[in-house]
Amino acid sequence: MNGTAANTILKRLIDSCGQGTFPTPHQVLQASVESLRAAGFSFAKVAALKDLAAKTLAGVVPDGAALVQLSDEQIIARLTQVRGIGRWTVEMLLMFQLRRPDVLPVDDFGVRAGFRAAYGLARMPRPKALALWGERWKPFRTTAAWYLWRALELKRAGTLPAPAERIRLPRLKMRRRAARPAAARKAARAKPRTGRRCARVARRLAHGLCALRATRPARQEGQEGQES
Repeated sequence: MNGTAANTILKRLIDSCGQGTFPTPHQVLQASVESLRAAGFSFAKVAALKDLAAKTLAGVVPDGAALVQLSDEQIIARLTQVRGIGRWTVEMLLMFQLRRPDVLPVDDFGVRAGFRAAYGLARMPRPKALALWGERWKPFRTTAAWYLWRALELKRAGTLPAPAERIRLPRLKMRRRAARPAAARKAARAKPRTGRRCARVARRLAHGLCALRATRPARQEGQEGQES
């Protein structure tokens, strides 16, 4: 959604739901689905908007004064409980509204693509690997994100300088599967045997049916010969 469309929908929400002012959580909850749909919200966004209003009244979403007292991770944990709000959305809030200096949105396409361009990587970095690499940029990872966005812009314009050095991202540790109990392992081993046994029975039945069909015309001809 572009900025013009978003501003149009916001104005409709203010006019219809808030009677000319930004609507309160109570007004959002009291608004009908039809009126919110008429303002330009989809059914999913209507559900998210009402959930946001309900969680604001319940205290899950803190007010402005309480919000500034929370850490970045605390804010992320609180706001991502709202339907339709993910980590990336909260990270944009932290960077652009709260001006937090140490936010690196590793799930952001522009940040990942900018990192790839800046360091001359053959592939896009995985978010977890990028997060590990970004530890060296603390406590100014927001600034680093700005540089990575700028690197992508220069790459698209064809004016990005060649990387000064080649790097290797840290390897991610593979998680080992938890050992299953002996009873579960025994059951897992038994299932394939049962399956193979059923498959053999099914094949034998199929062969028997094919043989029966093949001999049926010969038997019918023999019976016709005897009757004639």
